[in-house]
Amino acid sequence: MNFLRHDRALSIAVVLLAVLLVFVVVGPWFSPYACDEIDFAGDWSAPPTLAGAHWFGTDSLGRDLFVRGLCGGRLSLLVGLASTLVSLLIGVLYGAVAGYVGGRLDTLMMRGVDVLYALPFMFFVIVLMVLFGRHLLLMFVAIGAVNWLDMARVVRGQTLALRRRDFVAAAQLSGLRDRDIILRHIVPNLASTVVVYAALTLPQVILIESFLSFLGLGVQEPATSWGALVNDGAREMETAPWSLLFPATLLTATLLLLNVIGERLRLRFARPATSEVR
Repeated sequence: MNFLRHDRALSIAVVLLAVLLVFVVVGPWFSPYACDEIDFAGDWSAPPTLAGAHWFGTDSLGRDLFVRGLCGGRLSLLVGLASTLVSLLIGVLYGAVAGYVGGRLDTLMMRGVDVLYALPFMFFVIVLMVLFGRHLLLMFVAIGAVNWLDMARVVRGQTLALRRRDFVAAAQLSGLRDRDIILRHIVPNLASTVVVYAALTLPQVILIESFLSFLGLGVQEPATSWGALVNDGAREMETAPWSLLFPATLLTATLLLLNVIGERLRLRFARPATSEVR
C-alpha cells in the first residue's frame, strides 16, 4: 500500500470514499427517525430544516430524507459489492479456463461470450427481474451473472500469456492437475488485474442497480436505494427539489470516487502482457 503515498489523487479518493462509507453506515444512528418512519406531526414534502431533525427535508409521505438517503446508500452499495463479486467469480474462472485450456474449447467458450455480448444487456436483466420477481438476492445474481463478460475477456488474455511462463511449465512437469494449476498458479497471478477491474466494475454495477430502481424494477417499498430515491425526487423536482438533491449528490460522489480509484489503479498496475510475473 506504499503506492498510496505517491499517488495523491488515489489517496484522496480512497480517504473520501472511506469517509462516505462511514457516513452511510453510521449516519442513520444520529437521526431520531427510522428509514420507513412517517412523521405525522410534521409537514410532508417539507424543505430542509433543523426543526424536527429533518436536516434534508422530508419526502411526499413525510419520511426523513436524510435517513432514507443513507439507508438507500447501504442497499445500493450492498448490491454493487455482491453483484461485483458474482461477476468476478464467474468471469475469472471462465476466462482462466478458456485461456489455459486453449484450442477448440477456448474458441467455443469465447464464441459464447460473443453471443452474450450481442444480447441487449439491460433487457436481459429486466427479463430476469420480471420472470423471477423483484427479490434482492435475485438482483445480486441477475446483475452479476450478465456483467462478467468484460472480466472473462481480460482474464483470458492475461492467462494466454501466463500459461507460457516457466512456473506454469514447471507445475505441469511436476504432475499437477490442470485445475490445481489454474487455482494455485494462474488465478493468484491475476490479482492485480482483478483488483483493477473490480474497482471499475463496482460503479458500473451501482449505476445499473440505480437505473433499474429508477425504472421501478429494483428494490420495492419500504426498502429504498439511491436509484429509487432519484426516481421519487425527479417526480417532485419542481415542487421539492431537495428530495432529488441529496440522493443524487451521494450517488454522483460515490460513482466519481470509485471511477477515480479504478482509473488510478489501472494506471498503477497496468503492465504489458510480456512483463515478468512473480
